[in-house]
Amino acid sequence: AAPFPMHATLSATSTRVVASAASRASLGATRAAANAATKPVPPTVARRSVFLASGMAPLLRLAGASSAVSYASAASARGASNSSSEIAKVLLDPKYPEVFPFGEKEMQRYDESSDFMFYAQPRFVKHIDDDAIGALTKYYKEVFPAVPTDGDDKVALLDVCSSWISHYPEGYEASANLRVSGLGMNEDELKKNPILSDYAVRDLNEDPTLPYEDNTFDVVTNAVSVDYLTKPLEMMKEVNRVLKPGGLAVMSFSNRCFPTKAVSVWTATGDLDHIWIVGAYFHFAGGFEGLAAEDISPKPGKTDPMYVVFARKEA
Repeated sequence: AAPFPMHATLSATSTRVVASAASRASLGATRAAANAATKPVPPTVARRSVFLASGMAPLLRLAGASSAVSYASAASARGASNSSSEIAKVLLDPKYPEVFPFGEKEMQRYDESSDFMFYAQPRFVKHIDDDAIGALTKYYKEVFPAVPTDGDDKVALLDVCSSWISHYPEGYEASANLRVSGLGMNEDELKKNPILSDYAVRDLNEDPTLPYEDNTFDVVTNAVSVDYLTKPLEMMKEVNRVLKPGGLAVMSFSNRCFPTKAVSVWTATGDLDHIWIVGAYFHFAGGFEGLAAEDISPKPGKTDPMYVVFARKEA
């Protein structure tokens, strides 16, 4: 059977931060929408970009970059091995406009009912296939700081829009020198996540702030959930705030989703446009450097695709 649409996303209305065991939709139409959304959604076929298929500029360049700004960046924090790929090229010269190009219309969703209700039922499923998960885990292993041992500086990781699984590499779990925090929608799912030292339950579409101190984390991740954020600019500013100087932010995504809960600009566009869109979140949030993208799809055309957009907080 096809995998479920995407990572269980965002978070519930509470703002509690809870010690984990490891370190331990509204009624009627909403229920029907939720039931429909949990059915497998086939990968988008041959839809790399609705605008780039014939070599045209990305969607939002056409949509209104009157005084576009060139924002060049390194092709990859791990080197330039993939710099020639379509995905990496999108952010080499994205020509973003002077102001954030997304408004209320672009952030609308088909189902505007309570996210708390939609995600109230825990989903202990994987939302991308095992090959895509393996590719993401491998990428994390290459870019995460080493697991600290006795005498090393402490390391702190934050998984935003977390769930019962974070796809982190083996060894990256709560310990005396390693903090792994999770912020997500469903408390039952977060309680089951075996690597977390603590978790917070919050609806980022209601309150996009992160309940952590400034300069706390070495890495912030968001796995296959960025397409559900209706206040992405505010959230990315918070990601920047809680990162340590030089800390890494990684937004990963595939082409699966709960379509009724993804924002309209996402469902109307393709993979290459999604790179441009997520890059815009970093760019307009400010305070990041080295903005880049990479295609880490394990078996293109045969398994779920996997993409990462990443940058570091300015030192």
